[in-house]
Amino acid sequence: MSQKLRLIIVTQDKELLNEEVDQITTPTSSGEVTILPNHAPLFTQLQTGELVYKMDGKPKSVVVSSGFIDVGPNNVVTILSDIATLESDITLAKAEEAKRKAEETMAQKVDKRTFILAEASLRKALVELKIARKRSTPTSMS
Repeated sequence: MSQKLRLIIVTQDKELLNEEVDQITTPTSSGEVTILPNHAPLFTQLQTGELVYKMDGKPKSVVVSSGFIDVGPNNVVTILSDIATLESDITLAKAEEAKRKAEETMAQKVDKRTFILAEASLRKALVELKIARKRSTPTSMS
């Protein structure tokens, strides 16, 4: 009998996900980390990027922004992310529009705080574009 991980993703607004999964690969401040059942306890900073988890061998993606990841006892992994978006909620059109708006803001003479926020929005939009394009690209048959 294989063990599972309990993946809980919480944003500032809500609990986005609470599922049993096989494994999790996530971007952290020290690089990408893959977590399997019985992983050693870990608390580290989450980086903006694509978190991939597998359920029954099938990969699913979530765009995460800055925050923290806590690998605790009993195979519970809690992701605290400022913003997170499920793959199913990402569309190519929305991601392209978000990228365009962020680039426009960054091109204007804005204060440092606005520039930093636009830069973070741009990073998130680029990850969303990657996921949307990957999903819309037909896979080759082997």
